[in-house]
Parts: sequence; structure tokens; C-alpha cells
Amino acid sequence: MYRVSSNIKLKSEGEDIWKAISCHGNLNFFHPFCKKNIVIEGNKKSIKKDILVYLNDDVYERDFYQWDEMTGYKLMIGKKNGKKSKVVWKIFKNKNHSLLNINVYPYKTDKINSIFYPFFFYLYIRPKLKSYLNRVLKGLEFYLYNNKKVTKNQFGKHSWFS
Repeated sequence: MYRVSSNIKLKSEGEDIWKAISCHGNLNFFHPFCKKNIVIEGNKKSIKKDILVYLNDDVYERDFYQWDEMTGYKLMIGKKNGKKSKVVWKIFKNKNHSLLNINVYPYKTDKINSIFYPFFFYLYIRPKLKSYLNRVLKGLEFYLYNNKKVTKNQFGKHSWFS
């Protein structure tokens, strides 16, 4: 299974990070490519399903299937009737800092011959996805340290989502 990973070391307490990434509509505050993030199923303690509308108007559904209070969650993301990618958000706490890690296990497209897919993944998908994740984490860092929402494309545009 292919994977793209990104993490960020934060001076914030794990509790503050958890609060930022687990509140309803959380992506509205720190995701630089988010036009709208709406919870469609959940309760005060967790999110079961939400919708992410990107700046380019693509709509993705996020289905949360594991919710570990204060440490992270796992979800599947993709277009409504399309293939889904697995995403894992995990907080690691240390005495001096916290680390937030995001792992994405993208679905394998049928549009690329399986013989060529590894090349396509490592030369195109991985760098694009890594850039995307880095900007999302940079947005979270900005939000936590400045207590301000990020602006659209604050850290640069992305060809897939802007």
C-alpha cells in the first residue's frame, strides 16, 4: 500500500492540538484550501461524517471510522460515489512539544497501468500530496500560534485544490 506522510512539531499542548483538529468544522479554521467544512453526522464528542468543499469546488466526504479522544482519528476521504483514500491523524506528546502526524494512503487509480503506477506515484502523486499535507499542517501551526483563521491559499496555491 502506498503512503504519504507529513508531520509538524508544535509547541502547543496536545490538548490544544486535539481541540483544533477535532472540533466541528475544524478545517474552516486552518485548512488553506478549504472553502467550507460541514459536519453532517456526529455529536459533541466526535465527528462521524463531514463534507469538505475545496476552493476549486470539488466536494469530498470524510467518513471517520476510528476516534481516539486526545490522540487522533482515522477516516476515509473521497468524492461521494468515488474511490476513497485512508487518512490517519495522530498526536504524539513529549515533555517539550507535541508532534502531529498525518498519513495518507491514497486509493490506486485505474487510469494508470499498474506497471507504471509506482513511477506515477513517486514522481507525481507523492510530491503533490506531500506539498498539500505540509500546507495543511502549516495552516494548523499558524492557527494555533496566532489564534486567527488562515486565508485562502495562504501558503501558495495547489493545482489539485485551489
